[in-house]
Amino acid sequence: MAFALDPQVAEIFAPMAAAMADMTPPQVGDVAGRRAALEGLIAHSDTAQPAPADVTITDHHLLTADGEQILLRWYTKQGTPSEPGPAAVYFHGGGMILGHVGLFDGSIARYVSASGTPILSVDYRLAPEHPHPTPVEDAYAALVWLHEHAVELGVDPARIAVFGDSAGGGIAAAVSILARDRLGPAIALQVLVMPMLDDRNLTADPHLAPFVAWSWDDNRTGWGALLGDAIAGPDVPAHAAPARVADPAGLPPAYIEVGQLDIFRDEDLTYALRLSQAGVPVEFHLHPGVPHEFDGIAFTTDVAQRVMADRIRVLSSL
Repeated sequence: MAFALDPQVAEIFAPMAAAMADMTPPQVGDVAGRRAALEGLIAHSDTAQPAPADVTITDHHLLTADGEQILLRWYTKQGTPSEPGPAAVYFHGGGMILGHVGLFDGSIARYVSASGTPILSVDYRLAPEHPHPTPVEDAYAALVWLHEHAVELGVDPARIAVFGDSAGGGIAAAVSILARDRLGPAIALQVLVMPMLDDRNLTADPHLAPFVAWSWDDNRTGWGALLGDAIAGPDVPAHAAPARVADPAGLPPAYIEVGQLDIFRDEDLTYALRLSQAGVPVEFHLHPGVPHEFDGIAFTTDVAQRVMADRIRVLSSL
């Protein structure tokens, strides 16, 4: 039996698919074209749902080791208890090449409002202007910053998670490896939502090809921007592509989810299995009938409501 979109998702995607049918996708390596096309779609998805009125947003700035300043945006629910509690550091999606924290204000505020867990969103620098290791080093520096400012922000440093979707999920996984290898700040949980983990995933799967929202050309463009000529070669470090980790033992517990029609399906399944085999506690969800980042557009569907309930449950449990 062939794959098919979830019927509710298919109904919502149909007008968008029809509108895009005659459009020519950007060529491999066209970062500017992808930014122009996808950042508008992300902005539309983020504002399609109402922003909660009970979340306060405060901006901070981090001076990086190479002398640049990056934005850290802190989201808290009003009326949160004063005693130290959990928090998450969030890294946005965008294939390593696009996006910024402002495009995700609504999404992050909704997570915070529903879970009560504050979130620090990181405006890490993007490839190709800032190739590896800059994005993951920015992300790691933000984790260190939150640990250093935990007391003043009312955070228990033993209850800090890393959280990301797509490229941000890959960065969250990479930060977890970096923190382990450097004996750095503790991470209570890595929340990896359809994470982008493996630079070697460059060959189209004909079973998935009719459904992809992030294609193999997109993937080659994103990884190529991050890694340059090293992409898919023997020398890519796990701090860039977490699927390359030689030994996952000692990494933080993980929550991992992916759609069955997502090109990241196999690398995410494999990563969950490898973590489990190394003794790392894992909660894994494979959602049938849905492609990459479906929940931002088809947020009214039953499957989107289920995935959001799981993410909120996990954030609340910290």
